[in-house]
Amino acid sequence: MNNDRLTFGKIERLTSSGEIARLCESGHSLLVFPVKVIWVKSDTGIPFTVKAAFGVSKKNFRNAVDRNLLKRKMREIYRLNKAAFYSSPGFASLSVMFFYVAHKKLPYGTIEKAILSAMEKIAKNTF
Repeated sequence: MNNDRLTFGKIERLTSSGEIARLCESGHSLLVFPVKVIWVKSDTGIPFTVKAAFGVSKKNFRNAVDRNLLKRKMREIYRLNKAAFYSSPGFASLSVMFFYVAHKKLPYGTIEKAILSAMEKIAKNTF
């Protein structure tokens, strides 16, 4: 798998309900406002992969347009900066879920700083 490409393909998406349930039950969490991150080392058969998912609460953002916009921003930030996971020494497979927890839409730069900070902390703590 070529990790140098800036893509976020199907193989990198966390879609398994069993894996998401395991992530919520036994995952480690981290809050870097406005993003909460839950992660766990994955035992998927695919080595050197981070499977990621993104969520925005319907309680905080009633309109689907707003939720989709925030998820799209988070996916784009992750896609452009995911090399932090792949370039870490002793890299292992991970399942990661990013939740937007703020009650209002914040600028792209604020969300980007939070996700980058969270990714850096995860890379330092898990490997």
